[in-house]
Amino acid sequence: MIKVISFSGLCFVLLISLFNCSSNSGKPDTTSIKFTQYVVRGEELYQKHCSNCHQKNGSGLGLVYPPLNTSDYMNQNFEKVLCLMKYGLKEPITVNGKSFVQPMPGVVTLTDLEIAEIATYIYNSWDHNRGIVDVAEASRVIKACTSVNQ
Repeated sequence: MIKVISFSGLCFVLLISLFNCSSNSGKPDTTSIKFTQYVVRGEELYQKHCSNCHQKNGSGLGLVYPPLNTSDYMNQNFEKVLCLMKYGLKEPITVNGKSFVQPMPGVVTLTDLEIAEIATYIYNSWDHNRGIVDVAEASRVIKACTSVNQ
């Protein structure tokens, strides 16, 4: 016997399924195809634009370039980190209690999507587990920091 489900019943089941698949546990969803694409592309971009200074493993370079793999600065300054990728940093910063004075050049040619991909990679590597940094979120942040840095 085939049981027929009404369209509204099917919609209800889909909504419940989607709700149950959302992050009720408080843990970021790292299983989506989009997340995987962002991480893979983000790693490529990180290697190209960031790893020369911050190193492939995110350990930084002595007291010249700060670490990203364990970084209280990253954890406490998400929006600033996205702005730094695009516009750089001239003033000293403190990371894990250590002062870093080397200026960081920004990469103004990075698109909002590329910044979202790099952010997704670094914020889900090493000791970080943030989940996807969506391009819409990155765009909002970049737009807010643009007027400050130009």
